[in-house]
Amino acid sequence: MDRSAVGIVIATRNRSANLKVALRQLQALPERPEIIVVDNASTDDTRALVAREFPRVRVLALAANRGPLARTHGVRALDTPYVAFSDDDSWWAPGSLGTAAALLDGHPSLGLLSARVLVGRDETPDPLNDVLAASPLGPADGLPGVQVLGFVACAAVVRRTAYLDAGGFHPLLFIGGEETVLAYDLAARGWGVTHCPEVVAHHHPAAGPRAGRPAVVRRNALLTAWLRRPVPYALARTRDLALDACRDAAARRGLRDALARLPAAWGARRPLPPHVERAARLVEKAAGGPA
Repeated sequence: MDRSAVGIVIATRNRSANLKVALRQLQALPERPEIIVVDNASTDDTRALVAREFPRVRVLALAANRGPLARTHGVRALDTPYVAFSDDDSWWAPGSLGTAAALLDGHPSLGLLSARVLVGRDETPDPLNDVLAASPLGPADGLPGVQVLGFVACAAVVRRTAYLDAGGFHPLLFIGGEETVLAYDLAARGWGVTHCPEVVAHHHPAAGPRAGRPAVVRRNALLTAWLRRPVPYALARTRDLALDACRDAAARRGLRDALARLPAAWGARRPLPPHVERAARLVEKAAGGPA
């Protein structure tokens, strides 16, 4: 693989110790990718650490925490045809970026490739691997792997032009399930989104639940419905979350935060084309959700 064919973008905030481990792994890759760290206004020693210990890594220092939108800043700063996302607690298996680049080279309509994720020191397969591999959308002519409408951001390789064409991660969602809208938008614009398990990412998340995460995920699931799905569907999901809010604190917070953002979601609403909406329903039905 041409060294210039792939770049890596890492969005981070106040996690310099984790970032140090990830950068050591990424700089040891045989592909020798260009790496950009987009710092979401960290107040720790993130920028000093990178400058001191990783002089070949470029840092984009943002004035405010932009969450996943930091990835878009990184994508714009790169000029490589393909961009692999990592988090500050993840990295790519040796050879995987070369495999991803070859797949993207060979399939010009492929916009995003979702990798297999191995978690922690024991390299435990992420349960999402099996979910994606069993996608009811199946394979597509002219694309590798199986078609999907979801992925893990730190295990995704994108075609730079496709990512920018789709608009990147949506600004309304910030973080927590933000991948779904991007998958929808890529598919709506005719780009393939597939799961290719021969490409492997390693993820070493911190142990234990993240405070507030369940509420944010519930919020963003509802906002995603209002941004891209039919109005009757979005109304039904609002009703479901309201019923859950009667007995669940995370659902209450998620509903409250979603309702506060609902005018903005309505203003940014862009319903999926019929074929992508049908695909979204198939995926939800297979997962036991609303059909």
